[in-house]
Amino acid sequence: MVTSEKLPVETLIDRKVYSVTSDVQSTFGTLSDILNVIPAVDVNPDGIVSLRGDSNVLILIDGKPSTQFSGTAAGDNLQSIPAKDIERIEILTTPPAQFKADGAAGVINIITRKRRTQGAAGSIQASVGSGGRYVLGGDGSYSSGPLTVSATAGYRQDYRQRLIQSDVMAPDPATGLPTDSRSSINERIRREVPTVALSAEYALSDAQSFTGSVKWSDRGGLRTYTQLNDSNTAGVPTNSARRLSSGHDPETDYDERIGFSQKLNRPGETLELSLHRSTSSQHEHYDYTNDSIFPAAPTFFNNLNFQENHATTEFGADYALPVSKTRSVKLGYAFEQEDYKFANTSANVDPLTGAQVIDPTLTNDFKFRQQINAIYASYQASIGAWKWLGGLRAELTRTDAQQLTDAISTIGSYFEIYPSLHVDRSLSDESTLSIGASRRVTRPDPSNLNPYVDHEYAPNLAAGNPNLRPQYTQSYEIGYGFEGQGSSYALTGYYRFNRDSVTDLIEYLGDGISLTTKTNLPKNDSAGLEFTANGRIVPQLSYSVSGNLFYSQIDATALGVSGLQSTTGLNAKLKLDYRPAASDSAQITITRTDKRLTPQGDVGAINIVNLGYRRQLRPELTAVATVSDLFDGQRLQRFSSSPAFTQEYQRTVRGRIFYLGFVYSFGTTKKDKPPGFEYDQPG
Repeated sequence: MVTSEKLPVETLIDRKVYSVTSDVQSTFGTLSDILNVIPAVDVNPDGIVSLRGDSNVLILIDGKPSTQFSGTAAGDNLQSIPAKDIERIEILTTPPAQFKADGAAGVINIITRKRRTQGAAGSIQASVGSGGRYVLGGDGSYSSGPLTVSATAGYRQDYRQRLIQSDVMAPDPATGLPTDSRSSINERIRREVPTVALSAEYALSDAQSFTGSVKWSDRGGLRTYTQLNDSNTAGVPTNSARRLSSGHDPETDYDERIGFSQKLNRPGETLELSLHRSTSSQHEHYDYTNDSIFPAAPTFFNNLNFQENHATTEFGADYALPVSKTRSVKLGYAFEQEDYKFANTSANVDPLTGAQVIDPTLTNDFKFRQQINAIYASYQASIGAWKWLGGLRAELTRTDAQQLTDAISTIGSYFEIYPSLHVDRSLSDESTLSIGASRRVTRPDPSNLNPYVDHEYAPNLAAGNPNLRPQYTQSYEIGYGFEGQGSSYALTGYYRFNRDSVTDLIEYLGDGISLTTKTNLPKNDSAGLEFTANGRIVPQLSYSVSGNLFYSQIDATALGVSGLQSTTGLNAKLKLDYRPAASDSAQITITRTDKRLTPQGDVGAINIVNLGYRRQLRPELTAVATVSDLFDGQRLQRFSSSPAFTQEYQRTVRGRIFYLGFVYSFGTTKKDKPPGFEYDQPG
């Protein structure tokens, strides 16, 4: 017999909440796997998250930002965070005032699992995958009286293979003859990712409680690649070279939190205080062997060292006051300080003596500090069939960027107000009309403000821009939703107008070398129609389908591209869940991310198919098998052109991965619903 189930999405006045504990994300996968199946959310092969096609997304964990999601390693971290600790995902496309104003596209809030069942409980997970991969994990909790404690630990052995190809066509600077420069990189990464997390909650009384948590994770391993570079002018070979790289990129992350909650005199009146600190420290070292095949030249050796440190410290005070049964007020203050430091050195190495000579052109020292003081107020009320939530947030931002190597300092300060409004109109017991609007900002990532030229993947160089301005976005949406009789569907139209949005700009430097920097677009806008539907085809077969039919327009005149450019496309997701019996279930998930416009060209579509099967062997024992990216569809293809050059760039991830694993639950968790599938999307 198949019983009815709660729908996996809950719609609130300011957000959509997706439950993921029994879906494809819960045991052996990563955060990237979870996000890739959420409607309107896409993750590309580099681990970059976009919401309705916009990558300017603020990602939070339990309402707080993490340094893991900023800097050069953000994508790799997203694909390393274990999925088993995540309970639900909140999507806020027009976030209310209590959220930090960052993230032009909106906020993705990741809520971690918190067990509060009385007594002791826990589970153990283990799986093996293709390519020498495996995942081990365990969690446990204990709750008695006023005290609840929980712990989780995991260990992931991962393997990634990436293929990078670049083909640049441009006239030779000296002769004007056409030159074709090609490069290819075959990269292999073997990583070990241990994680540990502890949390506790203690109720001093019915009115007061303390919470605290600490999380630690480490990521690193051997990273090697072989690079081939060839060029010809008018069909005549002019250069052929090979580069061998071997190195490590370890990163250590900490997240520490303390919270205090005080219930005040009136029912529902509360004061909450929080202190949060998140840190990431990454060190990369690579040794290179460089061979010039044509023209022939002696082999030379060099190395590169990167040190990247990122820290965020936050304090928050939030006050909630229910004015009546239908009205409430929230007030708050928040302070955030962000510190970022990047240091780089390179040296040429004598192969006989091992002596190193520092290359001053590849030496860099950069640091950045940003402080934000914010206050907010929001008011929520309802009258009859109407509900609304309005708010204002004011933020004073101060920045200090210092390029220590060149003694360049850039200090800035700006004050902005960010309004938001949400209105719901109940049309019946099953249907609702909703309206949302907000003003948001996307502050440049500190790593994008550093003008240092990154030579890690030469000849495709990259650099930041110290003159980047914040992006401001106006968002509007109107939607209709229906939920009843075990099914739901929703239709939402949206419009976004961006000023000073940050984009990539590719410049050809000659000799097959390209430089990608960041710059501001004067303006661009986007609009779309988002749809979702959940239900059953037959009692044993349920479905979830979603899509985003979008339109985007770019004004890149200031970048040397004449006229307006526009494009349309459709991003779509489909999941089928077949459960012939209570102990068996099978799933297939299909996602498509359509072609996207860039100021100098476009980025191609990506298609991914995942399969999964789950078998409940015993009440406490579950077997899970998955196949990720069945057709190796993770190919980031980018075409760029200007009067000076054309470039075809492709970054391919060998994504077909098999996993077979088991989950053993003990204590009160044996009564919980068994976990679902995890699909491991490489990056």
